[in-house]
Amino acid sequence: MGGYGGGAGHAHSTAMVELPARAAILDAIDAAGRKRRRSFRVQFALVWLTILAVIGWIYWSTGNIDLEFIAEWGPFILQGAPITVLVAATSIVLAVVLAIVGALGRLSEHPIPFAVASFYVSLVRGTPLLIQILFVYLALPQVGIILNPMLGGILALGFNYGAYMTEIFRAGIQAVPRGQGEAAKALGMPEKLVFRRIIAPQALRVVTPAIGNEFIVMIKDSALISVVAVQELLWRAQTAGQRNFATLQTFLIAALVYWALTIIFSYFQERLERRMAKVDR
Repeated sequence: MGGYGGGAGHAHSTAMVELPARAAILDAIDAAGRKRRRSFRVQFALVWLTILAVIGWIYWSTGNIDLEFIAEWGPFILQGAPITVLVAATSIVLAVVLAIVGALGRLSEHPIPFAVASFYVSLVRGTPLLIQILFVYLALPQVGIILNPMLGGILALGFNYGAYMTEIFRAGIQAVPRGQGEAAKALGMPEKLVFRRIIAPQALRVVTPAIGNEFIVMIKDSALISVVAVQELLWRAQTAGQRNFATLQTFLIAALVYWALTIIFSYFQERLERRMAKVDR
């Protein structure tokens, strides 16, 4: 017994000695990882700055960059950015509603809703977005439907993206294991309650990253409603550039603003995806 107790005590003391050594090794690994990530970020930033500097020098060497003009007309162009974001945000909400209805129709076992949803998806995906915008703005007034240009643009964008997102929502709903819904129905839960309490929350988590991607794309596609005189970012850049024969500078400002908006919203989307990934784990 004494020998056994001595052996156990020796093993315990050895483990106590090894714990600080293991902790030191783990700390060293973490420190090396942080150093490597910091070095990666620094090199990444330097490459971006170098590319931007080269592009800026090329534009500056053309002699067409007028800082006084940019200072004068820049605020006018930037006033279109909130309109661009508003149009994109409102359109994506409409698109989500249409996508949910379309996905349920595409998954329906009844022929009428399935046919209507399939027709909607086929029609929108088979025609250009620009034609759909012009149809809402120019064709509908011929049958007595006159819409505000911004409202018409939002409806056209939402209608278009809703069709594409229908397939995203359909895939998200189908990603939920069928056994969960069948088990809930076996317990006597109504079908609508099964969808609302079990299927919809899980499907929404699956499609949320895709909704973020569609919103970022819509920010850029919202520029198409400038053709119907909505005073968003591109319309203001085009108007200021044509009026002053300086489209190079105004379009450059607009492009940088669009780029900045996509970077900002992409950052928040990545954070959302990481948070959702942690929840899944």
